Amino acid sequence: MSTIGKKEFWFVVGSQHLYGEEALAEVKAHAQTMTDALNESGVLPYPLVLQDLAVSADKITSIMKEVNYRDEVAGVITWMHTFSPAKMWIRGTKLLQKPLLHLATQFNESIPWATIDMDFMNLNQSAHGDREYGFINARLKKQNKVVVGYWERPEVQQEIAKWMDVAVAYNESFNIKVARFGDNMRNVAVTDGDKIEAQIQFGWTVDYFGIGDLVQYVNAVKDEEVDDLFAEYANLYEFDYGTYSKEDWEKSVKVQARYEIALKRFLDDGGYNAFTTNFEDLYGMKQLPGLAVQRLMGQGYGFAGEGDWKTAALDRLLKVMSHNQSTGFMEDYTYELAVGQESALQSHMLEVDPTLASNKPKIIVSPLGIGDREDPARLVFDGKAGDGVVVSMADFGTHYKLLINEVSAFEPTVPAPKLPVARVLWNIKPNFQDGVKAWIENGGGHHTVVSLNLTTDQIITYAKLVDLEYVDIR
Repeated sequence: MSTIGKKEFWFVVGSQHLYGEEALAEVKAHAQTMTDALNESGVLPYPLVLQDLAVSADKITSIMKEVNYRDEVAGVITWMHTFSPAKMWIRGTKLLQKPLLHLATQFNESIPWATIDMDFMNLNQSAHGDREYGFINARLKKQNKVVVGYWERPEVQQEIAKWMDVAVAYNESFNIKVARFGDNMRNVAVTDGDKIEAQIQFGWTVDYFGIGDLVQYVNAVKDEEVDDLFAEYANLYEFDYGTYSKEDWEKSVKVQARYEIALKRFLDDGGYNAFTTNFEDLYGMKQLPGLAVQRLMGQGYGFAGEGDWKTAALDRLLKVMSHNQSTGFMEDYTYELAVGQESALQSHMLEVDPTLASNKPKIIVSPLGIGDREDPARLVFDGKAGDGVVVSMADFGTHYKLLINEVSAFEPTVPAPKLPVARVLWNIKPNFQDGVKAWIENGGGHHTVVSLNLTTDQIITYAKLVDLEYVDIR
């Protein structure tokens, strides 16, 4: 995730010259106090930088132009300390191309009834200013976020923090580059899509490469590099030799180590932060990348199988949004339908994201059964427990649609000694029958991205920013 770079947010405080320089100095002092306290709270994931007071159309327009120009600025947080006539905001707000949050708060928590006078009323009229400012954003159809509440309260700061994560992901969406090794799995519908429209709407670049392009990188990896990475595996994971000899097992695992080095080198050389593979296209490769892919997902690269570039890009997007915490590519496999236990088993052929692991993963080698290649190594573990959200992107020909479903993941209590892949279990909301029915009726795919770190509100905030139709199932 280090490729994102340092980000910051600008704090723009609205007022006007009507109240005089003495009042504006107090507004500036209040704004500085708030900025310092918010930065020192430890809640915000990115720093807040106070700007000059927004007291004229020219000043507002200048600030917003600068926001667009500076790559390190991920968005704007506005606060109306006093009444700030909204006509001043029209030009600047129309020009703003980055996410906007309107913080509806005030400097003082309570009304000082014993001392309140008209000077206090004129200076502290956020309630007045909020409505004027809110009107112009609604009139301009600006998909801004509104957070309401006293700025020192932890729950308000948490709302701001979650929006910051969405805003950074929105900006990074335009830097998502997906490398496709081979094409989509033959005869599968949901994994395909319009790449041009995805680049226009979401900023995603999707490039095709023949598997031979990757094989060249694989062949260039030195044995010493493989041995060093294998030693790293020994420190991080349990080794389960199963029925294989130690020699054969290590040979298989080192193939994956070679793939990991080659994949990472290929992606980094081309500036790619997401990728897909396809078990139907493995010419020149001994195994389908399994452990190698899991390791790269753990480092923050987006991924999806069978050439599903949409889900790979979505995976990268949500990894940025979640700081790569408990977020990864997933696939619906099979159901538990016993009364009172209805749930879904999520997994994949090999590539289950280790950021979802609840226990120390172990490396095993096992036949794949498809792809007609050598037995590949993979990480096996049980998934974490926690409330989260599962998301799927579908191309309906005329438009893209995002399916969002809240889930409650739980750790398995029954062993599965013959299952050679990682497993994640969750209950579907609002309940199994209605959740599954709504997902199917709305065209949700079997490839998804799940996050036990993000919320439905964050996903919807992003969808609105890119004018994306969404279905909220919960």
